[in-house]
Amino acid sequence: MPEISRFLGIVIYIFHNEHNPPHFHAKYGDYAISVEIETGIIEGRFPKKPLRAVLEWYEIHKKELLEDWKLASKSQPLNKIKPLK
Repeated sequence: MPEISRFLGIVIYIFHNEHNPPHFHAKYGDYAISVEIETGIIEGRFPKKPLRAVLEWYEIHKKELLEDWKLASKSQPLNKIKPLK
């Protein structure tokens, strides 16, 4: 699992050679979601507070997420993204 960030018990990752549309995954305990980078559409289930944290982080780092998506599509190493403070 290519981890790109970790904060508040949440792990964010992007898989190499993943299907479109561009998206990232978040895991929190037994919960998991995927978030489309361009639209913010969420699939899966997450508790309310961690979900708010993921969405806040996503809004701050949308450009970096798209850059990592492009790297992942070429099977290149991903850049770490700063965690939410």
